[in-house]
Amino acid sequence: MDALILLGSFIALILIGMPVAYALGLSALIGAWWIDIPFQALMIQVAGGVNKFSLLAIPFFVLAGAIMAEGGMSRRLVAFAGVLVGFVRGGLSLVNIMASTFFGAISGSSVADTASVGSVLIPEMERRGYPREFATAVTVSGSVQALLTPPSHNSVLYSLAAGGTVSIASLFMAGVVPGLLMSACLMVLCLIFAKKRNYPKGEVIPLKQALKICGEAMWGLMAMVIILGGILSGIFTATESAAIAVLWSFFVTMFIYRDYKWSELPKLMHRTVRTISIVMILIGFAASFGYIMTLMQIPSKITTMFLTLSDNRYVILMCINVMLLLLGTVMDMAPLILILTPILMPVILGIGVDPVQFGMIMLVNLGIGLITPPVGAVLFVGSAVGKVSIEKTVKALLPFYAVLFLVLLAVTYIPALSLWLPNLVL
Repeated sequence: MDALILLGSFIALILIGMPVAYALGLSALIGAWWIDIPFQALMIQVAGGVNKFSLLAIPFFVLAGAIMAEGGMSRRLVAFAGVLVGFVRGGLSLVNIMASTFFGAISGSSVADTASVGSVLIPEMERRGYPREFATAVTVSGSVQALLTPPSHNSVLYSLAAGGTVSIASLFMAGVVPGLLMSACLMVLCLIFAKKRNYPKGEVIPLKQALKICGEAMWGLMAMVIILGGILSGIFTATESAAIAVLWSFFVTMFIYRDYKWSELPKLMHRTVRTISIVMILIGFAASFGYIMTLMQIPSKITTMFLTLSDNRYVILMCINVMLLLLGTVMDMAPLILILTPILMPVILGIGVDPVQFGMIMLVNLGIGLITPPVGAVLFVGSAVGKVSIEKTVKALLPFYAVLFLVLLAVTYIPALSLWLPNLVL
């Protein structure tokens, strides 16, 4: 009955259109009232939920990504990717995926990735003879890997939701191989389509121009080196690397590229603060919601339910994947990470799955949800940028879904994909 009151009130509030963050907070209040917990205890949990040093990584990485997205970084990364792969048949679709890989490794955001890369490449791909819906599908699917590769904001959220038992650095390292695997698989699919549909070849860029393009792009790509190199060398923590990324992105944008006006900075800061405010409210209310769930023993009850279904870890992982995929299509990623991680952590520990690997499993699942209707935020952004209807975009995405599902299965059932690099370097 306790679980019905808490989860039922949350679902009812969502159905009447209340924002997820406030639905979490209000349902936590209802749950506290039901089990006779003082509301002051709930407020302490809300304050404690956002009073964590590691959370500083989120606003810093969001700000760094925003500066780079609006400061000409995406255009230079697209040009750099064009030097590397733009000359083959269907090369512009490969450029799209590769540019998303580079930009995702700097911004850590699928939405920013889709908006910045898509605004440059979707019109260009259409001009070169690619169907607009195909260009949009390539952009949307390619942005999913930004959720895996460092500096992923969602890895920080997962570490927080896991109670700090999983280090952010381990999650950053764990996302590198699955992210690159996803990009490689999508590029193979694009090559198959290019050959089958006879998409155009790109032009070989002259050496002098190529060197200039590479030189300009290297300033931005140095952000990856600074973030990962600093963490791996022990010079600074993952949280401190986020602050360094802001300083570097500001320096490159305002003093090297000089494409961005100083007068626009206050507006950019305002947008960033507004985004972070929403995230912090969500984190605080999710902490109170998780507190009530723990008092009601909901995680242990769900663990018992899963273990009752089967004692086979592969079957349980498949059931969890199906659940995450379905939930990912109807709710946004951040609240699901904050809600489900405390619930599922005892389950995966009970069947012997490493929490770092499970973080990657969760991110891939919910990343697919972001590009799947009815509530796919990245899908909506891609369709808006590409000026293509949701229906046409989803139809063009069908083969890309198949590839992403294959990557999900590989990440789920081959632990080494997620664990090899963290075990090697940390």
